[in-house]
Order: sequence, then structure tokens, then C-alpha cells
Amino acid sequence: MISTWSSAAGRTLRAARGTPAPVTYGLIVLCSLLFLLGPASGLVPGYGSGSALLAAQRAYFRHWGVIPSELFDDPAHAALTPATALFVHGSWVHLLGNMLFLFVFGAMTEERMGRMEFTLFYVGCGYLALLGYAAANAASGQSLVGASGAISAVLGAFLYLFPHARVTSLLPFLFFLPLRFPAWVVLPFWAAIQWLAAGRVSDGPGVAYLAHLVGFGLGFVYAWVRYRNRRGAEGGFTRAVGGDGEGKGPGAVSEGRWRETGGLE
Repeated sequence: MISTWSSAAGRTLRAARGTPAPVTYGLIVLCSLLFLLGPASGLVPGYGSGSALLAAQRAYFRHWGVIPSELFDDPAHAALTPATALFVHGSWVHLLGNMLFLFVFGAMTEERMGRMEFTLFYVGCGYLALLGYAAANAASGQSLVGASGAISAVLGAFLYLFPHARVTSLLPFLFFLPLRFPAWVVLPFWAAIQWLAAGRVSDGPGVAYLAHLVGFGLGFVYAWVRYRNRRGAEGGFTRAVGGDGEGKGPGAVSEGRWRETGGLE
């Protein structure tokens, strides 16, 4: 079964090379493959079951994840953990949620930035987001894993680069009715929820909302500094448009090539 997943991942990576966003799709495949091969998936018999599986998961997270209380005690190993933790996920929900956000917002951001810049942006902002969380929770002994900080940075950059791109949202209080809102509505609302959640004190394991906020802020500031002088004729980034002239959401960039102004040819 594992060999089948590996073969499928290899085919997906080869197919991703021909897409406008190979780094985004490659990251999705890499994170998914590492999760499937690790103890958190519960699919690898070699990790055992029951208490043995739980022990293997804890050891795995402590080895590859960020432990704030130990981060500055062992610089040689700890300096790498904010990078390795970006590719480790703690559960199926954790993985699928992160990969969904990366899939929706990553492709357009990558095509706007370019492959190399997007890769460095993703890893760098993700590293700093985890480092920021660890610095603010220096006494915590909990392992911190996940790509949330890096993906939050992608969201922040997306907000600056494509404020008018429409994002389909599912609202629980409207019975999950799919509605389309511009990014300048959806993403600040999401950030506000993270801010409120970060204010809740918790001594146990949970979601590192502060890492989300740090990543989001870094991504927005980076895009503002990097692209503020690359404006369209009307003083803003041109919306991605299809042949019918209607604004498109994530994925619209595959219909053409980006000009320097951010529009499509």
C-alpha cells in the first residue's frame, strides 16, 4: 500500500512540473507523503498500535517539531526544527485543513512571485512564524508541528496581491451554504478569528494561533514591501480575469501569463 502511495506521489510530482504552480503542488504532495509514512497517519504497521503507536507519535513530534523550552538550549539541533516542523502534521484533520488552504491560495501567489521566490518566502516566513511562537511561549514543553505558519504567510501575501479575488466560503451559521466573498473580506475576518483565539490561555496542546498571526503579518508585509511599486494604471493590482471579463477566484492564473502589473495576457 505504501509503495502504491509513493508511485502515485511520484506521478503527481511529475505532472506538477507542467503546471503554473509546481512548488505549491509539490509541497502538498511532500507533506502528504511524509504524513502517510509517519506514525501520525496510523497506517504504517511498523509503528505498532495502541500505547506503542502513541509513544511513537510523541517521539516523532519531539524529534522533528519545535519544543519552545528546548529551542535555545541546543542550538545545533533546535535551529533546524522550525524548518523540519513545517512538513510534519499531527492528524488527518491538521493535514487536510492546511493542504486545502495551500491549494486554494498557494497557486496564484506562487505564479505572481515566481517559483524560487515563493519557495524561499514559504520556508522563511514559516520558519519565522514558528520561531515567533516559540519565543512567546518559551516555557512550553509541547511539540509544535505543522505548515500553518507558512500557509498563513501565503494568505497574508494573497490578501495584498489579490484583494478582489473572490473566495468561496462555507459558513456554519448559514448551514454551510457556499458563498463567494472578496479576499479583502474573507482573510481579515479569518485573521480576526485567529487573534481572538490566540487570546485564550491554554496550558495543554492545541492550535498555535499566534504562529498563524505572525505568519499572516509577515506575508502581508513582505508582499507590501516587495510589490508596492508594481502597480497597475489605476493604482492597484489588476484582477485576474477570464475571457468573459468576470473576476476569477484562486486558480484563474492558469488561464494566461502574468504581466508585471499582475494582470493576465
